[in-house]
Amino acid sequence: MTVAAADEHEILSWQLFGQASRELAETVHADGFAPDLILSIARGGLFVAGALGYALDVKNLHVMNVEFYTGVDERLEMPVMLPPVPEPVDLRGAKVLVADDVADTGATLALVKNYCQQHVAEVRCAVVYEKPRSTVHCEYVWRRTERWIDFPWSDRPPVTGARNKDA
Repeated sequence: MTVAAADEHEILSWQLFGQASRELAETVHADGFAPDLILSIARGGLFVAGALGYALDVKNLHVMNVEFYTGVDERLEMPVMLPPVPEPVDLRGAKVLVADDVADTGATLALVKNYCQQHVAEVRCAVVYEKPRSTVHCEYVWRRTERWIDFPWSDRPPVTGARNKDA
């Protein structure tokens, strides 16, 4: 599949990401949700979780690595959690905010949310972008779009010269 023309892309600059993450945090705060911890879905969710952690004054950040995308609009049949998986004891009874850059199909968020629901008091999701086809409807969304998104952290190839298989 070919990537759409630039005018069919949603372009997120670093500056706009700063605005987006702050507005996303304000939405979480205005809703009265005070997470005990933020669970980042690596890799794109790392940036979102860090920004939300500072804005919401949450220092307890965890990371969950999930492999799903293998290239531009190419993915595995199902997402797979990669080690290390957060220990249930570290999540038990917590109010968790799952942070990611985009809810595209929703499969990754569903996997993480379902894992958390077995162990936590409450779990909610915050994303910068949500696409209409997402099976998970996030509680906190900065912007909804159908377009391909160019994120500032992945809009150029790695400095190694090779495009990572898990874009």
